[in-house]
Amino acid sequence: MGVVLGALVLGTLYTVKELFLVVVVGAVGVGTVELTRAFATRDIKVPVAPVLAGLVAMQVAAYWGGAVWLLAAFAGFALVLLIWRMFGDGTDGYVRDASASVFTLFYPCMLASFVPLLLKPDDGDHRVLIFIAVTIASDIGGYVAGVLFGRHQMTVISPKKTWEGLAGSVVACVAVGGWLVTWLLGGELWQGALIGGLAAALATAGDLIESMIKRDLGIKDLGTILPGHGGLMDRLDSLVTVLVPAWLLMTVFF
Repeated sequence: MGVVLGALVLGTLYTVKELFLVVVVGAVGVGTVELTRAFATRDIKVPVAPVLAGLVAMQVAAYWGGAVWLLAAFAGFALVLLIWRMFGDGTDGYVRDASASVFTLFYPCMLASFVPLLLKPDDGDHRVLIFIAVTIASDIGGYVAGVLFGRHQMTVISPKKTWEGLAGSVVACVAVGGWLVTWLLGGELWQGALIGGLAAALATAGDLIESMIKRDLGIKDLGTILPGHGGLMDRLDSLVTVLVPAWLLMTVFF
């Protein structure tokens, strides 16, 4: 499944940008459904249909309208969700359900809707590739360094994460970011290194956010679509947290 998704990402990214966005919507949509089902295990009701409609609307608004339209679409669908719950199961649990619904609209849907903003420029395909590559580098660098050198636990939230693993993530991200930014965008080495270093920190934060959600809900994984890795949301966690700062830095630099 992971190989197929990777092939779809690269195949559409460098051919038809709009098809790439369809892949993004599909992947994030699956992750969103996984998250709503996880909430349901604790009797937290998040309506899937309006959240997915909001995801599509924000992707379209961002790609064809820009950041202002993305913000407007998010605010509009947040209001829709608050109203939607009014006609649900009475007043009990309104704040809980409405808060979880808006949370889901933001994470991962609104965060993922910065992909169109990153993709829109003429060199947007390169920018998206850099964003994906540094995030993957964080996972690989952290895993390798953690297995080989991990001795000092970073946090009880995720017992397998170590400071040595974080250092490995930083080294890998800085190297990949510096290389790809200079090669694909003609930027400076320090710019790529900064993007990579920030990606390492935020990818780790994304993993920890996901761990907090799962611990709070009392579940191991958010899904089972990727054997041995959990659900798609378990793979998207670091991507969505890296995306916004990566977009911001590349917008400022280039």
